[in-house]
Amino acid sequence: MERRRVGILGATGMVGQRFIQLLHNHPWFEITWLAASDRSAGKAYGEACKWKLDTPLPAKIAAMTVQPNTPELCEGGLPIPKIIFAALGADIARGLEPKFAAAGCAVISNSSAFRMVKDVPLVVPEVNAGHLDLIETQAWRRESGGYIVTNPNCSAIGLVLALKPLEERFGIESMFVSTMQAVSGAGYPGVPSLDILGNVVPFIKNEEEKMQEEVGKLLGHVRGDHIEMLDAKVSAHCNRVPVEDGHTECVSVKFRKKATREEILAAWSEFAPLRGQHLPTAPEQPVEFDTAVDRPQPRLDRMRGNGMAATVGRLRECPLLDWKFVVLSHNTIRGAAGAALLNAEILARTGRLDKLGVPTGATQGQAVLA
Repeated sequence: MERRRVGILGATGMVGQRFIQLLHNHPWFEITWLAASDRSAGKAYGEACKWKLDTPLPAKIAAMTVQPNTPELCEGGLPIPKIIFAALGADIARGLEPKFAAAGCAVISNSSAFRMVKDVPLVVPEVNAGHLDLIETQAWRRESGGYIVTNPNCSAIGLVLALKPLEERFGIESMFVSTMQAVSGAGYPGVPSLDILGNVVPFIKNEEEKMQEEVGKLLGHVRGDHIEMLDAKVSAHCNRVPVEDGHTECVSVKFRKKATREEILAAWSEFAPLRGQHLPTAPEQPVEFDTAVDRPQPRLDRMRGNGMAATVGRLRECPLLDWKFVVLSHNTIRGAAGAALLNAEILARTGRLDKLGVPTGATQGQAVLA
């Protein structure tokens, strides 16, 4: 795979830092453009960013000049990259991401701003890569060759990885999920220490609504220019807990067909839809079952599959629905930057990054130079 130039919008935030960590030395992508707010633009990245991750900030990235959040020429007159990873808050994303799509860029977004828009694919590649067909219905694609693709809420990703193989085999009628979400999901500086230490906060703004809506779209099916939502009831309780990284979720589910314990375990163990595509970020086994009675745990299991696998455990019969289990996933890797990076890899593998800047039906000679 030819290495492609990429940029990061919102590069100084926590998700932006994860993008840098995961993209550094990536075999398919090379960071050539970093952008952030006006207070950071014009500074060296190492000066503008308060680096918070457990690996060193690469010297080459630290020396890069942070650019303004606009789809215009880079420093030195070079055009911006046509592949943009966006790590923006929803309000800012709502105004900025369409400008980059209109400039012929593939905007691979971690924001919630466009997740539920009819013609914008909300994608977890192992779950619903076919939803990427919606790209071709976007006005940006027709007019500039650009488009927007989103990844889901951090708590929805681990959940749908565990649910997809079960929904395929047994169908899902309803589910109940209660989350215990890490503080890193709130960004930096995030939740004040006096609010979270020794405490549980049983409210995360808009989180329950996002989970309930996004699961339906993720497990739905493409019908022309839209997604037909999964016909299942979803009830979510979302809680912030004093854990650094890793979202834990307790799930109860009612199936449309009866399922045995052995059939459920087989569904998870045989679930490997990306195997053979050789995507650098994809875990070999996206759903791993742990037989220990007290697993999964964030401290011990969040980095399975380099932080990209979901770990399930404690499978047992549910006296209210059918079965219940616990699922854990790394919220800023699998749940944020890693999810968007895997989306970029499947876009590359399927040829959807090849003609950016070429409007639908345009000739190659009309391409915007990248």
